[in-house]
Amino acid sequence: MKKRRQYELLGKRVLVTGGSGFIGSHLCERLLARGNEVLCVDNFFTGSRRNIEHLIGNPRFELMRHDITFPLFVEVDEIYNLACPASPVHYQFDPVQTTKTSVIGAVNMLGLAKRLRVPILQASTSEVYGDPNVHPQTEEYWGNVNCIGTRSCYDEGKRCAETLFFDYNRQHQMAIKVIRIFNTYGPRMHPNDGRVVSNFIVQALKGQDITIYGHGRQTRSFCYVDDLVRGMMKMMGTDDNVTGPINLGNPGEFTMRQLAEIVLELTNSKSQLVEKPLPADDPQQRCPDISKARDVLGWKPEIELRQGLSKTIAYFDELLTRDAR
Repeated sequence: MKKRRQYELLGKRVLVTGGSGFIGSHLCERLLARGNEVLCVDNFFTGSRRNIEHLIGNPRFELMRHDITFPLFVEVDEIYNLACPASPVHYQFDPVQTTKTSVIGAVNMLGLAKRLRVPILQASTSEVYGDPNVHPQTEEYWGNVNCIGTRSCYDEGKRCAETLFFDYNRQHQMAIKVIRIFNTYGPRMHPNDGRVVSNFIVQALKGQDITIYGHGRQTRSFCYVDDLVRGMMKMMGTDDNVTGPINLGNPGEFTMRQLAEIVLELTNSKSQLVEKPLPADDPQQRCPDISKARDVLGWKPEIELRQGLSKTIAYFDELLTRDAR
C-alpha cells in the first residue's frame, strides 16, 4: 500500500489563495462540503465577496483580506495557490502586479509550505504553452511563448512560478502539486472579464452583437468548473511523489464560431455575429492531452458543453436581472 499522510483521514485546515475568485469560490465550497476548515485569502482585485457570501457564517470558513505578494503567517495543513488575475482584461490592467503575484506570491506561499511542511498545489495554466506548435498539448511540450508581449505578464509569470515550485521540490524535498488549467467556465465567472464564454453569454442575453475575433476559426476546449475542482482535489490527494505538471481540461474542441452559435441557440438570442481583428499573441489552438490525468488521477471531465453552458447561462441571466433592479 502506498504511504499516505496521516492527517488525510481527518478534517484539515486548508488555505485557498484567490479563494473569492471564480474557481477559488467553488473550491472553498467543495472543501467545506468534505468537512474541512477553509481559510480563504484574497485581496479582491478580481475576486468578489458575492462569490463567497453564502459561506460566511459557516463556523469552518474564515475570510482574510491579504495580498500574497506580502508574506503570510498562518497555520494550515494544505495550500491551494490560485491567486492571480486570469483573464487578459484583468491581468493586462496592471501587468507588473500580475507578474509579482505569480512570482513573489509563489515564493511567499512556498516559504509558508516549507515552514509548515505541508503540501502545496499551484494552479498553473495552459497559457504556459503559448501559441502551441504541438496539438493537442502534452505536459512534455515546452511551449511557444512570446516573453515580451502583452500577455507575457501572465504567461511568463506562471512559467516562472512552475520553475520555483520544482526547484523548491528538488532543493527542499517539498510536497508540490502543479496542475495546468485549460479554459474553464461556469457560474461566478466575472461578467466583464473578457473571457469568451462570459462575453458571448452576456452579449447574447443583452441582445448585443456577439464579438468574434478573427474569423472565429481558433479553437478552445471548455471544462466546467465542477469537473476542474474535482480534478484539483484528486491531485492534492495523491502521494508526495506525484508532482505533475498535469493538464486539467476538457479535450472536446470547439471553434469560437461554434461556441457562439451554441450560446445563441441556448439563449434564444437574436444577436448577430460580428468579426473583429485578432488580438496579439492569441493562440490559434488550445486543447489538452489529459492522458496523465486519466492514468494518475483517474479523472476525466463529465459535464458536456451544452449542459454546462445551460447552467452558466442561468447564472448570468439571474445576475443581470438582479443588477438591473
